[in-house]
Order: sequence, then structure tokens, then C-alpha cells
Amino acid sequence: MLKRGFKIALIQLSVGPDKSKNIAQAVKEIHLAKEKGAQLVALPECFNSPYGTKYFDEYAEEVPSGETSRALSKAAAEAGVCVVGGTVPERYEKKLYNTCTVWDDTGKLLAQHRKMHLFDIDIPNKITFKESEVLSAGDKITSFDFLGSKIGIGICYDLRFPEMAHLMAKEGCSLLIYPGAFNMTTGPRHWELLGRARATDQQLWVALVSPARDSAAGYVAWGHSLLVDPWGQVVEQLDHEPGVLLADVDLKVVDEVRSQIPIRKQRRTDIYDITIRS
Repeated sequence: MLKRGFKIALIQLSVGPDKSKNIAQAVKEIHLAKEKGAQLVALPECFNSPYGTKYFDEYAEEVPSGETSRALSKAAAEAGVCVVGGTVPERYEKKLYNTCTVWDDTGKLLAQHRKMHLFDIDIPNKITFKESEVLSAGDKITSFDFLGSKIGIGICYDLRFPEMAHLMAKEGCSLLIYPGAFNMTTGPRHWELLGRARATDQQLWVALVSPARDSAAGYVAWGHSLLVDPWGQVVEQLDHEPGVLLADVDLKVVDEVRSQIPIRKQRRTDIYDITIRS
């Protein structure tokens, strides 16, 4: 039994075109994870819809009144577990966002993070993708309290920005969770590398949660959901198939690393600093 920490489940779901089926599968996995001892369950990016700019408007819904939000709230309450609800295309007023919702074990909406950094890339002969053609960017750092710890949320491309992770660590986060869907070009090159980098430079736990790979999809996800400890070591990693990563998040390790390598006290904030603009 962990004195300080909790058991986390990262659910690498297979995602198809049937929204209701995607949601039902997520709900089923939330209950199964709870039965295995999970206290916090995290879902992948765009778990209720195919990933692609042509799908976002069709699958979009309001938060928290939409079909997916209602299902996650109910599942969290019935299972008695905290749910980090991957992401869904969110419709708010006349804009669309890529949004992560977090639900406590009573089904209450704890937090809502809108992807801050939109995925706009162009790698010749590999992949071109521009979320900004359809989506709007969020403008807030997001964290929430859970069992005496603070957890930060980022979404996929947010992972590439250490400044954002630094601000969440500065707020007191011991774990950062990134639902994400890296592709077959960036996934093998950067997915694990960036997860380990954020864990190492901020001395905290990092969880990356991907959809399972569907080679027939228009956008093919890398998979390989993983958990990294504050030493920057991969504790466990899935392959590309549907699956569940179940592991302990020991918060004592955060304290150990930060006391033994005290970079947080050694930063030259008299010369440089990263702050949130008001």
C-alpha cells in the first residue's frame, strides 16, 4: 500500500467511427480498471471520434451537457474513481476546441483543459496536419487536486512546450497527464523522448495516453501509452494494440529526486524566469 500516491490506469482504446460505441467501450474500461484497483483512470485523445479536422465538427458536443460528458460523469460516480476523460471535440458558442474533462469519484466536473498548442505541422512526404483550420486554442494552464496531490493536464502537442510543463510544476504538480495521438512519423521519434524530457526537467511523473493504432484510419496513431517516473525512466509502456497500463504513482519519488538534485532551488530566477501573463 502506497503511503503517498495512487494507482493509475492508462486506457489505450481502439477508436472507430461509431461515437456511441466508442463511449460505451470507454465506460466499460473505466469499470474494469476500477475492479483492478485503479484510483485514477485516464483515456486517450479523441477517444470518442476519429482524429481529423474533417471529423471535429460532426462529433463536437458541449461540455458538460453533451453525450460524452454525461457518460463519463456517470461512469466516474458509479465506479467511484477519478476519470481524466481523454479529449473530445468541444463546441462552445461558435468555436470548436480539443478538450479534456476531469471527473471526480462523485461524477463532479473537476477540471476542463482546452488544448493550448494546436497541431500545425508540415513534414514533406510524411505528414501535413493543421488543427487550426477548424479548432481554436485554449488559453489556460489546467491542474486539479487529487488525493493530496496536484495533477496537471496537457494535450498531445502541448507536450512539446517545456514552458507549459514548468508552469504546472511551479503550481505544485507531481504528475502531468497528456492524452495524445502522435502519428507514425513523430511517434517513434519523439513520443517517449518528450515524455522522459518533461519528467526529467520538471522532476515529476508523466503519463502519456494514446489511442490504439488503426492502420486503416486516415490518421494512424503511434500508440505506446507510457508512464515515466521523476528520474526520467519509463516505468511501463504498452505496444500499439488496445490495452491497459496499470501502475503505482509513488509521490515519495518526487520528493526524493527534488531533494537529491535540487534544481528547483538552483534556478537563476534573478536572470530568467517563466511566469503566467495576467
